[in-house]
Amino acid sequence: MGKGYRSGRLGEEIRRIVSEMLISGIKDPRLTGNMVSVSGVEVTSDGSYATCYVSVLNFSKDPEEKERKEQEVLAGLSSAKGLLKKEISRQVKVRHIPELIFRADHSMDYGRHIDEILDNIDFDSYQKDTEE
Repeated sequence: MGKGYRSGRLGEEIRRIVSEMLISGIKDPRLTGNMVSVSGVEVTSDGSYATCYVSVLNFSKDPEEKERKEQEVLAGLSSAKGLLKKEISRQVKVRHIPELIFRADHSMDYGRHIDEILDNIDFDSYQKDTEE
């Protein structure tokens, strides 16, 4: 019963280490040229896999350009997987280091989309309808 929080704690440690490595440890040009943020890490209950959700800050309006940048960053992270696992094993004392899986996180884009929808709603006409 006491191991319920273990995967969450391990996920936060992995998120912290991967974020630090993105800033200072990885010299891959696919990663250094982009603003990359690790928004979250989910570790399976047995600790064998860790899914890292990565956000790429891109100011381009072109969806193809955004997709290309995301795929480039995910490829760079996949190639640096060994270095990341080595650093995780050095800093975290666990028997088995989880296999890292990188996924693009689109929650920022989704939040912006919801904000645009809410901005376009005309609340004044709704209030007039309810008063009548």
